[in-house]
Amino acid sequence: MNKNVGTTDRVIRIVIAAVLAILYFTGSVTGTLGTIFLIVAAILLLTAAFRLCGLYALFGVTTCRTPQKD
Repeated sequence: MNKNVGTTDRVIRIVIAAVLAILYFTGSVTGTLGTIFLIVAAILLLTAAFRLCGLYALFGVTTCRTPQKD
């Protein structure tokens, strides 16, 4: 499968995931919204780790400078 998440995109996803996780674990956001934040953070980390975003693939978007194969 083609990788479609570039380096800058990965860093942004990791930073946003960290902020969401910090908000959850410090108790700033609780309940259903906190759970949603944690799920979104996990998805962002997974897409950053595997450099593959399903929505990007669906719409044909890539943030890589050159599309890469596995």
